[in-house]
Amino acid sequence: MRLHHLLLALLFLVLSSGSGFTQGVTNSLSCWRNRGICVPIGCPGNMRQIGTCFGAQVKCCRRW
Repeated sequence: MRLHHLLLALLFLVLSSGSGFTQGVTNSLSCWRNRGICVPIGCPGNMRQIGTCFGAQVKCCRRW
């Protein structure tokens, strides 16, 4: 039973981490939460890529 509690706590920690970090941006919702936009081709000059939205082709971009 203790193992279940430990695994549940670990799962919660993994899922809740990344809310303030941009390394975990992998979909459009997390892109939007990190103040980014989804761009199908690439990031414009005044923006940088912080992740992806719908796969490798759609980039999540945010201003510097």
